[in-house]
Amino acid sequence: MRILITGATGLVGSATARSFLAKGHTIVALHRANSDRSLVNDLENQIHWVEGDILDVLSLEKAMDQVDCVVHAAAIVSFVPRDEADMYKVNVEGTANVVNVCLKKGIRKLCHVSSVAALGRPDPRLIEDQSRIVIDETQRWTDSPNNSAYAKSKYLAELEVWRGIAEGLPAVIVNPSLILGEGDWHKSSTQLFKYVYDGKPFYTVGTVNFVDVRDIAEAVVKLTMSDIENERYVLSAGTTTYQQLFSVIASALGRKPPHIKVGPGLAAIIWRVEAMRSWLTGSRPLITKDTARSAAHHFEYDSAKIKRDLSFDFQPLDKTVKRVSESFLTAK
Repeated sequence: MRILITGATGLVGSATARSFLAKGHTIVALHRANSDRSLVNDLENQIHWVEGDILDVLSLEKAMDQVDCVVHAAAIVSFVPRDEADMYKVNVEGTANVVNVCLKKGIRKLCHVSSVAALGRPDPRLIEDQSRIVIDETQRWTDSPNNSAYAKSKYLAELEVWRGIAEGLPAVIVNPSLILGEGDWHKSSTQLFKYVYDGKPFYTVGTVNFVDVRDIAEAVVKLTMSDIENERYVLSAGTTTYQQLFSVIASALGRKPPHIKVGPGLAAIIWRVEAMRSWLTGSRPLITKDTARSAAHHFEYDSAKIKRDLSFDFQPLDKTVKRVSESFLTAK
């Protein structure tokens, strides 16, 4: 089949392209001019490239010519306030454009790569027992101080997909948790590996849900090729503490793990100091209000649905971290 992937140069999109190509499918990739293709250097000649942008409807229409299915993985992930306007435009308006062109072209199926953030987090003031909060696909979005601007942008993007479904577009949605995979360790979730490699001493008291990028790619391929329609699936291999995650990464990288615990009070001070430093220097803050708040929470995302519907298994944390760490050490 002929598959269009938006965001094919990113962490999830590149892994998904590899998985489809390995199964003999043809890949079309929409890319912006001068985009960084380092994650797909070895696939350059196997991919049909179409220059454009999800905000440019004409380029989207050109990219979807004679395409069977679409994987929409392009998005802005940011917790920096100055990025909010661009993030809403790309994540919401861009997804609306993808949905509209899919409908116009009669695409067989759209697979939208969302995030567990789009499920929303319940207001902690309304929860009696906060020791273990489990969230699955049945979670209904509610306004809460636990929901970041990124989360809201992904929620609104999902509403565009559900609108497309109501208008007759076959679609599936995947909601990955924190993504662990080979990439640029100066960007997104892969920065956690660089954080540990650089010997940073701090860890937060919260928990983190994680998933291997290869598992996301496999789930996207299976769902796109399946008869399943109009469903969404949480993709999370498990839950661990930040302290344990950093310890596993440190062991794989041959580094000392972070050893100084940061409670909510200290985290609140740190993000304010970072905001001031960022304002004075014009650089991007390392920690924001949203990331500081998120790192102190204890949420668990349940992947029972995809395990049941596809007999799906996830890679264990140790195996994923070992492979990703080896890729970074080899690159250095």
